[in-house]
Amino acid sequence: MKKFIITLLLAVLPALIFAQANTVFDKFERDGVDAVIVNKKMFELMGNIKMDPKDKSAKPYLDLIKKLDKLKVFSTTNGKVVNEMKSTVTGYLKSNPLEELMRINEGGKTIKIYVKSGAKASQVKEMLMFIEGGGAKDSTVLMSLTGNFDLSEISFLTDRMNLPGGAALKQASKK
Repeated sequence: MKKFIITLLLAVLPALIFAQANTVFDKFERDGVDAVIVNKKMFELMGNIKMDPKDKSAKPYLDLIKKLDKLKVFSTTNGKVVNEMKSTVTGYLKSNPLEELMRINEGGKTIKIYVKSGAKASQVKEMLMFIEGGGAKDSTVLMSLTGNFDLSEISFLTDRMNLPGGAALKQASKK
């Protein structure tokens, strides 16, 4: 009986840890925060859209979409929420160690990108980006992306969906 319980816990624990990534940031879906949430079903539907065959960027975009599970983007200028985002990201990184991909300080903004690698060095299972605005009018952006994708493919997503922080992601994918 003990072996059964231990086996059951070992089987369920990874699912619970992964589920945490999907829910820990949900508290930012509230007033004063702009939010974009895209689930796997929506990515599947987007992947079935017929694109113009002359559009050379369509195929890489459709290929990427089929590899994504969930996208969450939260943006705010509210100082209290910014502090809460910062502490939530710090706590998340302590309990879910992601590798820091890059850090940029420019124009008063701090951009940090973290990844959880897949089987290959360029393969990503989870990406977390945190852009802390440099002033009261600058937005702070928190983005969480899960799936099984290549980092170099991310620029297609940010271009097509016009996501905040797209320029930082393009810069990261080039490095």
